[in-house]
Amino acid sequence: MKIVILDGYTENPGDLSWEGLEKLGALTVYDRTSLSDTSQVISRIGDADVVLTNKTPINKEAIEACPNIKYIGILATGYNIVDVEAAKAKKIPVCNIPTYGTAAVAQFAIALLLEICHHTGHHGKAVSDGKWERNPDWCFWDYPLIELADKTLGIIGFGRIGQATGRIAREFGMKVIAFDEQQNDSGSKIASYVPLDELLAKSDVIALHCPLFPSTQGIINKANIARMKDGVIIINNSRGPLIVEQDLADALNSGKVYAAGLDVVSSEPIKGDNPLLKAKNCLITPHISWAPKESRKRLMDIAVDNVRAFIDGRPVNVVNG
Repeated sequence: MKIVILDGYTENPGDLSWEGLEKLGALTVYDRTSLSDTSQVISRIGDADVVLTNKTPINKEAIEACPNIKYIGILATGYNIVDVEAAKAKKIPVCNIPTYGTAAVAQFAIALLLEICHHTGHHGKAVSDGKWERNPDWCFWDYPLIELADKTLGIIGFGRIGQATGRIAREFGMKVIAFDEQQNDSGSKIASYVPLDELLAKSDVIALHCPLFPSTQGIINKANIARMKDGVIIINNSRGPLIVEQDLADALNSGKVYAAGLDVVSSEPIKGDNPLLKAKNCLITPHISWAPKESRKRLMDIAVDNVRAFIDGRPVNVVNG
């Protein structure tokens, strides 16, 4: 069995091992494959039986041009980069990795929030640059410092990651409210479920942990921002298109939104004309919430299990039926 990985470097830049997949077939790993050149994708898939991808698109043209494909694995949770209907028409299961990064993504959401509250990176650099040594006062701070205790965190999307974020926030003494169309008992133990309008009106901090659906695309927009408290903080390390970026940039520049911490944007890698790059108090990181070694190792193990299950005739984590 031939196995091809189209873009292995992001998942494994050298600190993990492909041994698990090597035991299952003849493995070829490409560090990177073009995100836009379908002909290169087709060439690299060739006559492979199993294809794994992280962010390299596999479209209908590639699926039809590579008739030997029997399995497509996503080295991530989101699977919009694969034409799942075209794969289904060819009876090719598309399998993702659904639960590997819960703790890491929740931790990163809080890291974004804490950086906004304390600007530790900035103040650490200021000390290294000699500002404290030269300062006439005993201490200094260049930004307002924010205490989270007794503030309200509103979480939009209260599944595994949203609930993990809520648990951490409660340890800081925050009040946690949540909006999710699917409510459950585990969520009720962490937060009070409220309608979206109430969450927007009451939250000092809003964190996005919802999937990207037509109902959630652009959920942070001019109209909804107007319903928020003045000086709200917005955190998004879920999906970039949840936010209308020009609307958020305008709100940041006007001061309606105090700050935003974002690990995702609408088009990735970020484009130079993204309005958030020049917006006030906007912290953007390069989509790394998922990337601690521990979570990547977990992802690798699940990817191997997915392929093994397919070989054994009982595919798991199938997203296209």
